[in-house]
Amino acid sequence: MTAPLPDAAPANWVDRHAPAPLRPWLKLGRFDRPVGVWLLMLPGWQGIALACAMQGRLPDPALMAAFFVGAALMRAAGCAYNDIVDRDIDAKVARTAGRPIPAGQISVRQAWAFVGLCCLASLGVLLALPPLAIALGVGSLALVAAYPFMKRITWWPQAWLGLTFNWGALLGFAAASGGLQAPALILYASGIFWTLGYDTIYAVQDLEDDALAGVKSSARRLGEAAPKGVFGFYVLSFVLALAVAWFAGLGPLFWPPAALFGLHLSRQAQRLDVRDGPAALALFKSNALAGLLLFAALAAGAWRPALGFAAGG
Repeated sequence: MTAPLPDAAPANWVDRHAPAPLRPWLKLGRFDRPVGVWLLMLPGWQGIALACAMQGRLPDPALMAAFFVGAALMRAAGCAYNDIVDRDIDAKVARTAGRPIPAGQISVRQAWAFVGLCCLASLGVLLALPPLAIALGVGSLALVAAYPFMKRITWWPQAWLGLTFNWGALLGFAAASGGLQAPALILYASGIFWTLGYDTIYAVQDLEDDALAGVKSSARRLGEAAPKGVFGFYVLSFVLALAVAWFAGLGPLFWPPAALFGLHLSRQAQRLDVRDGPAALALFKSNALAGLLLFAALAAGAWRPALGFAAGG
């Protein structure tokens, strides 16, 4: 059994069960760290839930399954592309030096082939969606392509990740409704601040190594004020999530899971310690639950006392 990478669970399934020749490829796509799939997929599920709730029905399970597959494929492609661009930086950072490209397990040319195959497979999923959703999916590639360079030019690459990871909220809404409305745009804005918060937490792990490598991050920019900064980002995310419910006219069942979502975010900010990288990683991973709580709130908001759920919902 190969040693797990520092930010992967010690008992992750890739290192424990995958055939040895496949492990570098699965690690290149971050399949040993599935939380990233959840964080990319959940905005899409939230967009689907919002569009369906505005029609008084529950989310479409088949559409959710398609978004799960698409998110897994595009996250793998994006991670491999990021590793190609960042291979020299990764070699200087303790947490990333063991990744397949800087470790010499996979060549740059092989990694490009992996990116291409993942993109082709995800294109098959995308083409089954309505025209606007297809256009939005293609448009997201520009955000993905630019992201690895943001840490070189701005202290706020986490904000660009927010633009990228939450694009699925727009895509999911368009896939479920065929169009875009103001609540979807507000949900997208809420997600951007959510990602800005949780990825600042994630960047706490690399404060010293990033400084030595000259890599910029919101965690470095905020320094000791990072917990206050994360709290501020999360407050904005929560307020915008409430605005989504208001403008979408969601039912009263939205509010209990939404309150749990807000509580979960506030406790993350309260517990963040910039001197404790392992604890920061655990807080970061807990955002899969946070995203599920907001998804549940949006889905539950479909119920209205006078109407119940729409037929077929």
